[in-house]
Amino acid sequence: MAEAPTPAPRLAAGLWVAAYLKRLGLANIPAYILRRGDEVAGAVLVKCARLDGTATLWQREWDFETDTRPWRAIAAGPEAEVDAAAARARARDPDLWIVEIESREGRTLLEEEGLH
Repeated sequence: MAEAPTPAPRLAAGLWVAAYLKRLGLANIPAYILRRGDEVAGAVLVKCARLDGTATLWQREWDFETDTRPWRAIAAGPEAEVDAAAARARARDPDLWIVEIESREGRTLLEEEGLH
């Protein structure tokens, strides 16, 4: 009987954030850590501020149908509302990381290979 494939190990959150910031820097997309979470097991939120008063908040979620962890927008609209959603998430999860990107075009690079 064939063994089921072993899922790839998850990258530690702090290492993932450092690599993501480097990748954003290489693409000339300004990014900052708004909240530093647990180095190993912290979840990551990515806020993309469009510099026009609007923003989108992204989070990885498990998709049981495809057995993947895609990034999904969990809040979008006026930046103050997105910030409030991030604050609520932070209150629920003390290990949470929050990364902010500034991109008028809304580029996050989250859809690129290696960030899934």
